[in-house]
Amino acid sequence: RKENSTKAEQVFVEVSKAIGEYPVDFRGARILTGSEEGSFGWITVNYLLETLVKFSFAEKWEHPQDTEVLGALDLGGASTQITFQPGVPVEDRNTSVFFRLYGTNYSLYSHSYLCYGQTQAMKMLLAALHQASPSAQISHPCYPRGYQENVTLAELYDSPCVRAPSSASPAGVLMVTGTGDPAACGTAVQRLFNFSCGARGPCGFNGVYQPPVRGQFFAFAGFYYTFHFLNLTRRQSLSDVNTTVLSFCRRNWAELVQSFPQDRKYLHTYCSVAIYILTLLLDGYKFNEHTWSNIHFSRQ
Repeated sequence: RKENSTKAEQVFVEVSKAIGEYPVDFRGARILTGSEEGSFGWITVNYLLETLVKFSFAEKWEHPQDTEVLGALDLGGASTQITFQPGVPVEDRNTSVFFRLYGTNYSLYSHSYLCYGQTQAMKMLLAALHQASPSAQISHPCYPRGYQENVTLAELYDSPCVRAPSSASPAGVLMVTGTGDPAACGTAVQRLFNFSCGARGPCGFNGVYQPPVRGQFFAFAGFYYTFHFLNLTRRQSLSDVNTTVLSFCRRNWAELVQSFPQDRKYLHTYCSVAIYILTLLLDGYKFNEHTWSNIHFSRQ
């Protein structure tokens, strides 16, 4: 919709036409807001884990006693969402969501960060590396040493999340070379965020209000896939996670291809995405070594 609103409208016309022919009471279609996307993910997780409603031994649907609802962490391609029930009233109306579900009231905090999904964040990272040294050769600290690829400027700057420098010619080709330097990668990833909160009280990043994280969380979609590849979905401690990510990031391309021939398509991205996820969860959402163990990485 941001790139081509006419096309988005055409999609809706076609969807409405198709669904309108079915025997359902179809009342229109629209794009979800980021807040709805986060909230519906939260409802899904809690419904499936039976924290909202449960079929009791007495064969009645009941609100389960003494069960805590879980927070939801979703990482898509274009955006990322955090939704949870905070221990304090939500001070910013834009991030406050209220639901009445199965006779119980829930006041939630929910926010969606557009452009901070996995695909767009990796694009912002490459664009930032390009703009830091605007030549046709780019050293990428998050890509394995020995990895090389060509990227056209048209491909790199084809999204509303990255703005092309005026000097860039779309036909230009960049040669991206991996240097496998996790420390430099971490620094480059940090620069995609603004972590200072100013006087506005507690925040996530880019000045967005966020109360302190509370309770258990389910991390799914992009959070799961990268951590599953690195074998980090079994509740390892934060220090073990850091050690695993660092040692993976130091391996060169030839070695990785030999160890994971079947994963070649995304193999060069796992280090950058893992470091991005750690930065987002720790510096962005403010999890720490104590609350890290409350995050459950799960596919479904």
